[in-house]
Amino acid sequence: MSSDIRRPQDVARPGVSRRTFLRSSAVGGALAAAGPIACAPSPATETEAEPAGSAPMAALGTDAFDLEDTTIGALQEAMESGERTARSITESYLARIEQLNLEGPALRAVIETNPDVLVLAAELDRQRQATGPRGPLHGVPIILKDNIGTGDRMTTTAGSHALTGWVPPVDSGVAARLRRAGAVLLAKANLSEWANFRSTRSSSGWSGRGGQCRNPYVLDRNPCGSSSGSAVAVSANLATVAIGTETDGSIVCPSSANGIVGIKPTVGLVSRIGVIPISHTQDTAGPMARTVRDAAIVLGVLAGTDPNDPATADSDRLGLTDYTPFLEVDGLRDMRIGVARRFLGFHDAVDQVVESAITAMRSAGAVIIDPVDLRPIGRPSPDGFTDLGAAETQVLLYEFKAGLNAYLAARGPSAEVRSLADLIAFNERNAETEMPYFGQERLLEAESKGPLTDQRYLAALAASGRLSRAEGIDRTMDEHRLDAIVGPTGGPAWVTDLVNGDHFGGSSSQYPAASGYPSISVPAGHVHGLPVGLSIFGRAWSEPTLIRIAYAFEQTVQARLVPRFLPTLA
Repeated sequence: MSSDIRRPQDVARPGVSRRTFLRSSAVGGALAAAGPIACAPSPATETEAEPAGSAPMAALGTDAFDLEDTTIGALQEAMESGERTARSITESYLARIEQLNLEGPALRAVIETNPDVLVLAAELDRQRQATGPRGPLHGVPIILKDNIGTGDRMTTTAGSHALTGWVPPVDSGVAARLRRAGAVLLAKANLSEWANFRSTRSSSGWSGRGGQCRNPYVLDRNPCGSSSGSAVAVSANLATVAIGTETDGSIVCPSSANGIVGIKPTVGLVSRIGVIPISHTQDTAGPMARTVRDAAIVLGVLAGTDPNDPATADSDRLGLTDYTPFLEVDGLRDMRIGVARRFLGFHDAVDQVVESAITAMRSAGAVIIDPVDLRPIGRPSPDGFTDLGAAETQVLLYEFKAGLNAYLAARGPSAEVRSLADLIAFNERNAETEMPYFGQERLLEAESKGPLTDQRYLAALAASGRLSRAEGIDRTMDEHRLDAIVGPTGGPAWVTDLVNGDHFGGSSSQYPAASGYPSISVPAGHVHGLPVGLSIFGRAWSEPTLIRIAYAFEQTVQARLVPRFLPTLA
């Protein structure tokens, strides 16, 4: 198969006009500059799980890269002083991508690079000289997940050959805000195809266009998903920060598995216009970074009302354009934090990481309420649902069909794939490249659903909101007067298995996902060298409080380690 990633060219830029379901009813995530390299070949034409090479890769890329674990603040200082330029920084990241994406450890984190990125970076340098920086991200390279539309020469495909060549006519709301803040849109990240809403037996981080993305800590381990490439790119220093999307777990799980910070905002804080949808009640984009500070900076850029997305109507009123005032080293003091122990118990070593995190928070002045239970006992079920997973599953299936049909139809009458039914047929015709390892059971299940007026959907939607909000997070926080709730984001990365699919251990993403409430995953520790994150979540629009807690916790434990690109665990 021919390459999709393009080399940088100094040409004029045209005008710019999760994880998967956890088997049965539990839901996983989803919405989820040119480089001198080519897109990862389709696994139909290249073996995915190559054996570990004889050459050691433990130190590859970790001792020579001059931007190793750099931050937005450090880049801004370097550009302001004249030590670096946006173009030179972009060139460094392009070289890094060339070294690690398809060569060396072959991370397959980047699916396509921006062919005009060096011109864009040079123009930002000229603007800085003439009028000063546009905003906090001026000259900072950012990678976007390949379901986030950009009105440039990069395509937006959700990793599927069905959308090969699709270039949205205008920027998504996310991309437009990043450009206005001066960001350099460097590349599109690989992802779990269709944000992992395709099969019950999928492998996170695999897409038809991008192949299998790899965990930079141990290469035969899975990066989780669906924002796999976004997390791997940040962790492996292919970019300063990245943007992911989440429906349930698709930002926080890969952030945890790849040792970085991920913020899943309140649904409605960030525009979803121009993002390939799964669920209009749960989808959101959010920042993925190596530090809480960088993630908070990007969140302030992304937040705001978009008149084309009704869910964001309150964003200007309840959100902020700057979350950095809440970065307090002493931010844990007097915070009332509940421990949701129902999410522990799936892995003894993960439990030990969480126990250490609780001890660290208590030592830093937090008031720990342990345990708290998000499940109400003995409540009636007016809508016929007693299980949040079952209700959420139905909501996502119905909303995916409605949302994707609308998105694909808007591509115009000349498009080959203009509906979910067309997509299913495309995959069947191109099974060799699109379904070499797993099928499209979720697509078929969604296609069988009716309209959003169906009583089954309305009952599931009501139950999902009731169980996750009024009887879940809100009730628990009211009863214990909590500022936040914590639990393990997930387990250590599993060995990638294209035959049997993912092997999830545990997760705490479902309640904040189904409620549409915010959640932050922060590195908390390691299990056999594999990162484990702590999730901190709470009420709607509580990002300032969560960022305060997350930053103080990060500064207390300092758990992030630079990945070593080990071929496998001894």
